[in-house]
Amino acid sequence: MRTLLRQRIVAGHGSLGVVVTGGASGLGRAMARGFLLAGDRVVICGRDRTRLDSAMRQLRAELPGAELYGISCDVSIPEDVDSLAAFAVSKLGIIDRWINNAGSAGRFKRSLWELDLVDIDETCRTNLSGTMMLCSAAIGVMRRQPGNPSGPAYHIFNMGFSLSGALSSPTAAPHRVSKRAVALTTSFVRKELKAARIDSIGVHELSPGLVLTGLLLKDTSLRDRRFFNAVAEMPDTVASVLVPQIRSARSAGGNIRFRASFMMLARLFASLFGFGRDRFFDPEGRRQSRRKDT
Repeated sequence: MRTLLRQRIVAGHGSLGVVVTGGASGLGRAMARGFLLAGDRVVICGRDRTRLDSAMRQLRAELPGAELYGISCDVSIPEDVDSLAAFAVSKLGIIDRWINNAGSAGRFKRSLWELDLVDIDETCRTNLSGTMMLCSAAIGVMRRQPGNPSGPAYHIFNMGFSLSGALSSPTAAPHRVSKRAVALTTSFVRKELKAARIDSIGVHELSPGLVLTGLLLKDTSLRDRRFFNAVAEMPDTVASVLVPQIRSARSAGGNIRFRASFMMLARLFASLFGFGRDRFFDPEGRRQSRRKDT
């Protein structure tokens, strides 16, 4: 595998320049790995420098010869977003895919009046303001790149919530509301590009479903964990489905889903009859040492 990876990188076969925000852990890290396996050149960012450096070391050890770069970035800070864009251009030259994966579910899963005001503000700024600023920065970069007469050559992907996703999420209101607003942002930005006759850039909604990461598990109840047994998936599983679709995107916009909504409902119904029981967590909510695939 490593020999093939080196050959693809050297040959530049199908190589894309990719930015993944929030790429130091969870789904972001898994997607970065997927792009690297495909021979792409990848920039990741994260707020925690220690975690970012650890992810870089692990990915480079697993995939020697892969072209991977990292930068510390808090996507809620304008100066950090500007620095990320400049860094990505300096390392990749052309940015073909920009994935806005960085986000916050907040510190606690509680009612709005039980949350600290700083927590509410931080969650909304990271998810909504961060996504808006990242979209603006990505479009600014992509507009300066060569166009494609046959359609969008460059693509941005935002992770928002559908209405059903927002209603079913176990997270607190600031997370659900800000992620629902991200979905609206994606739609509005796409319309603005069309109105401005900028047809070289596509803007897409990315729907990974419930991914079993530290972000999801923070401050969860026993009931939540039993729910996750039925409908959640591991980051690498989700990335293996999403990355090929992101790489092959050609339209001006759309929704890329890991799993259709009706499949989620079917899994929930099946869980009433034992589907997914003890898959990730035992009946007391303890994490299983070895995951059960069902």
